[in-house]
Amino acid sequence: MSSYMFSRDLGTNRWQHLIAKTPLIIVLAGSLSVCGCRSTDSQQILDPEYHALIHSVQRTSSSVIIAAAEAVSPVSIDLEGAHGLEDYIVHAIRQNPEVQAARKQMESLAYLVPVAASLQDPNLAVTVQPKPVQTASGEQTLAMAINQKFPWFGKLEMRAGVAEEQTNIARAKLAAAELNTIEKVKRAYFELYFIQQSTKITEAEQQLLGDIRDVANTRYKTGQTSQQDVLRADLEISNVETDLIQLRQKLQSGQAALARLLHISPQTKVLALDEIPRNQMKLNLESLQEQAIAARPELHAQLAAIQRDRQTVQLARLNYKPDVTLGLNWINVSDSGISPVANGDDAFMMSAGINMPIYRKRLDSQIRSAEAKVVATARQYDALKDNTLEEVTDLFAKIESQKELLLLFEEDILPKARLTLEVSSRAYNVGEVDFLQLIDNWRELLRYEIRYRRQEASLQQSLAQLERVVGGVLVTSYTMQLNHENLLPTLAEPTPVNIPMVPPVPEKKISLKPAPKAELPSIEPPKPKE
Repeated sequence: MSSYMFSRDLGTNRWQHLIAKTPLIIVLAGSLSVCGCRSTDSQQILDPEYHALIHSVQRTSSSVIIAAAEAVSPVSIDLEGAHGLEDYIVHAIRQNPEVQAARKQMESLAYLVPVAASLQDPNLAVTVQPKPVQTASGEQTLAMAINQKFPWFGKLEMRAGVAEEQTNIARAKLAAAELNTIEKVKRAYFELYFIQQSTKITEAEQQLLGDIRDVANTRYKTGQTSQQDVLRADLEISNVETDLIQLRQKLQSGQAALARLLHISPQTKVLALDEIPRNQMKLNLESLQEQAIAARPELHAQLAAIQRDRQTVQLARLNYKPDVTLGLNWINVSDSGISPVANGDDAFMMSAGINMPIYRKRLDSQIRSAEAKVVATARQYDALKDNTLEEVTDLFAKIESQKELLLLFEEDILPKARLTLEVSSRAYNVGEVDFLQLIDNWRELLRYEIRYRRQEASLQQSLAQLERVVGGVLVTSYTMQLNHENLLPTLAEPTPVNIPMVPPVPEKKISLKPAPKAELPSIEPPKPKE
């Protein structure tokens, strides 16, 4: 019984002594609480876009029907109707999902730079001894240890440099995504322009064909031609109506394509202006190639990748240097125990240690791998540079060819085609040309008019493609200039483009007055479908 009471007293004294020495424990616990509070704060949502996204996902999970109903964006009334290209470009840069994704990717990597430059979290260990260790100073009941690892000089800076170059790659990719979106918007816009102009030309030619049909009907009534001409004219009118149906379908598809780039409802009736401003600017192949090498974002991304890989090599070489770990230990000692000289003085110890980079094969392999990666990235840059020069040369030749074709259409082909139809229509009135020849000349004029608009739109699309390849150089009246501080495109002042200007040939009213003859019974042709 006495031995039991003695051991119980010892345990009671031990824990009383431990409680008496709890200030340091409280301080350490407070430090842990602060760390925990910071961890809780870090879980709060700081990005407003992230908050909106999470809210949207939660609503989608709770109500699929509501999410499906809200999946289709409402029609954007502000963008309906004919607008200038600048309006669509500005809206696309702000709202296009691909551009937004690239921008957020850059922000994500930028926030990792301070992460790479900071130390790792310190380690805290607590050791409780259920059966105390007897020492001369007393019983050891509790031990705490904290240590911090310090990388060798230059490692943190090098890691931060690697993370920063990774951010520069993402920044260049953001600029490339913006230029790519601008090119797509321009191509879709000018495709809409071509479809709209083709529809107007086809409708005008359909009206002209109706006049030809009236002349054929009058000649049939007067006995100057057969009913075959009238029926053939009606057939051609039906064929034109078929073309108009296809053009209306293409218009809806083109509007949906442009709406997708603008991130608006595909039902929004976006339209292009009726005229394309064509200014003049002298294009020089060598200047375009130099500017493409200096300004293309994809090349800047490869240069940043080379710099990142070079710093990775330096970081791999620093792995030959050891990292230092410093620590502080505290052991709680009670004044109870079996030692007659127990004084209860706590024990404090400091520790220092290093890792031992002795496995040279692994370290050497890391360096060789990093060096090979630098060479591979440099070769990729060379390949992209060669591809860029090829694209610039090809687009330059294509644009010059399209300019010459436009000039040929304006000065030679279209005037001759209109004159040919006028002459043949007059000859048909007096019976010198058959109806098939007249219809063939009408077809040729319609085909040349549409080809001219196709070349006009294709020229603008090629200029948009060249603008993307050279990194936003001023090559059209609508120009995006790269801001190297934040790599956000900004609209610049219009600069003329070297497109030969020729005064448009005035459309002459074709005289279709038939020769006066005696009226004969005629069969009224069926009216064309609306």
